[in-house]
Amino acid sequence: MNSRIHPLLMSMALAAATTIVMTGCSREATIAPSATVTPPISVGTEIDDTIVTTRVKAAMVGDLELKGADVKVETRKGVVQLSGFAETQAQVMRAIAVARAIDGVKDVENGMTLKASEITVGNKVDDSVITTKVKSVLLADASIKSFDIATVTSKGVVQLSGFVNNQGQIDQALKLTRAVEGVQSVVSQMSIKK
Repeated sequence: MNSRIHPLLMSMALAAATTIVMTGCSREATIAPSATVTPPISVGTEIDDTIVTTRVKAAMVGDLELKGADVKVETRKGVVQLSGFAETQAQVMRAIAVARAIDGVKDVENGMTLKASEITVGNKVDDSVITTKVKSVLLADASIKSFDIATVTSKGVVQLSGFVNNQGQIDQALKLTRAVEGVQSVVSQMSIKK
């Protein structure tokens, strides 16, 4: 292994472990009576998932065929979830192939959507404002673990993805997102944690 890559991976793993421990220690354990309890995953698995996510993202950034695609990557227990917007079906297929080629990837879930047409600078600004509003609304709702939900917008179409605890969280996230000004429609690529 390249001597410069090994320390980098170790640093990433240490940073991920520290983040996980600090996050876990700073949160209060609150479970709503109707919430489904999700099976916990170990710190080691969490670190492995973070490393897999980082490797997939790095491979996609370096892939010339994926230029212009807005791909979000989430990993849980080795299952990589791809979401976001691509310009062509070929980009979607390439993103899946790139993710599958990464060590540690057990499966790939495709939740990518094709962009409707060319995006203008004005669309990009409007979309970033909508994305910020949606993230704020989700963050303000205590029943949703909003840090588990990735949000991306293209021409007013908001795509929500990630791994959440239960169907109630999905339903609430969709309801809140649809109510945000400027949202034309909502695409759900959220999965329930297993």
